Formats: sequence, structure tokens, C-alpha cells
Amino acid sequence: MNNFSNGMKVISADKIKDTVSKLCIQANTVLRKDILAQLKVAHLKETDKRAKKILKAIIENAAIAAKEKLAICQDTGLPVVFLEIGQDVNITGGLRRAINKGVEEGYRRGYLRNSIISNPLSRGKPGYSPAVIYTEIVRGNRLKIAVLPKGFGCENKTQLKMFNPTVKISEIEKFITDAVKSAGPDACPPYVVGVGIGGTADCAMFLAKKALLRGLYAKRYPLYAKLESDLLKKINKLNIGPMGLGGKTTCLGVNIETYPTHIAGLPVAVNISCHALRSAAKTL
Repeated sequence: MNNFSNGMKVISADKIKDTVSKLCIQANTVLRKDILAQLKVAHLKETDKRAKKILKAIIENAAIAAKEKLAICQDTGLPVVFLEIGQDVNITGGLRRAINKGVEEGYRRGYLRNSIISNPLSRGKPGYSPAVIYTEIVRGNRLKIAVLPKGFGCENKTQLKMFNPTVKISEIEKFITDAVKSAGPDACPPYVVGVGIGGTADCAMFLAKKALLRGLYAKRYPLYAKLESDLLKKINKLNIGPMGLGGKTTCLGVNIETYPTHIAGLPVAVNISCHALRSAAKTL
């Protein structure tokens, strides 16, 4: 990796491969600090004995996984890789190939499950790649790589609705809350709920998944911060509880991401994560 005098930075494909490999292992074995902290808060506040016992087991599982370098969950997911590429970054070598090689290397080194099939219809023998890759061009000479291994117990509960622009916020809240209600116990609660609002249908879906990368304590614009707070309260009143057996904590947090949209529409997407919300990031 070299720096030019004009601010351009050169990053090799090998450096990217090695970084992705390490991030895959980190994401799958070390639970994010904000998620672990919120699980501990939920455990302290829980009054239902069974729910409290389940939360304790989830916390202990995370501690053992981190100590022994074991997967937090047996479903080590389909790796989703988010790239923020500075416009002053020069990548030498094949970027996509480096990412997929990094995923394969990391999953093999970390003894993580191979869950990816090459043909979605004929299925076939599973492998370790390719990852799903999203790229965004930003200012500067940095490359940020974030890896989000997404298990499909929760990915299968994704929902999208194309609202009319005249919709009331209460109707949007109901759609999001109902999406969690329909997931019930199937996606391993307590959940983190990612919400994407705006753009086109595909953009809203992307935003909902990207929302899961944001820390639970990150600040938002007042309108969306209030909506996140209101939704969290409503979802926790569903009494689904940890692993669907009742209790105060159905959801650890709601994260909303938005994008400008067309005057004739209002896409809203919901992407749910299980309690093992795994992601790791590094800036080169």
C-alpha cells in the first residue's frame, strides 16, 4: 500500500483479500459490542424467569464463542460485503476476486459452515462463495470494508411494501410491527430490525440490510429517532420474547435508513436479524 503525493492511495488486491478473511472470522466469532451490551441490559430488566434464563444462555454462548474462536451460530450465513471506496483509491488487481477469495479463506480458516449454492434453482453442493457485494463511491482515499454474514432463518422473514405517498406514519409502523409479528419465534429473537425507507424497491431493500450495520446507539435525525423508539416499544409489546417463549425483549433495537424517493411512491422494507447480529468492519 503506497501513497502518492496527490493524495491517491494504492491498495493491493492481496491486502483486501487478507482483510476480508480476517473480518469473516471476527464477525462470526465475536459478537458486536453494542449487541452484547443491549443483551446484558435486557437480561437485567427481564422479569420472566424463562426469558431471563434464555438471555443468560445467549450471553454465555457469545462469551464462549469469542474465547474459543468458535462460530456464534451454526448458520454462518451468506456473507454480505459493503464497500465504501474513496474516489482517490487505486486498487491493484481484481477487487471482486479478492473479496471472494478472502471469504473462502476466512471461512475455511475459521471452520465456518459452507452454505452457498451456485444455482438457486438446481441447488447442488454448497461452497464458501461468492459473497453478495455492494459498492459505494465516496470522497477521500480510504477503503472501508464491512462484512455482514446473514443467516437465512432471519433473512427469510424480509418484507417489502410499496406504500402510496399519502400513507400515514401509523400505517408504516403497523407494517413494520406486523412484519416482526409474522416472523414470530422463527428467526431467533430478540431481534434487531433494519428498516429501509425511500428510493426504489431495490434501494429500500438495500437500505434495510445496511441499517443492520449501524450501531444501536448511533444518533439519528429527531424524526427517525422517534420512529425507531416508538417502533421498539410497540414490537416489545408483542411479547414474543427471547427465542419466542415470551418476555419483555422481542427486539433489541430498530435502525432506519432513508433515501430520497419519487413523488408517486414510498417503498418501505424490513430486514430482520436474529440476536446474533454479526458484522465487522475495517478501514484501509
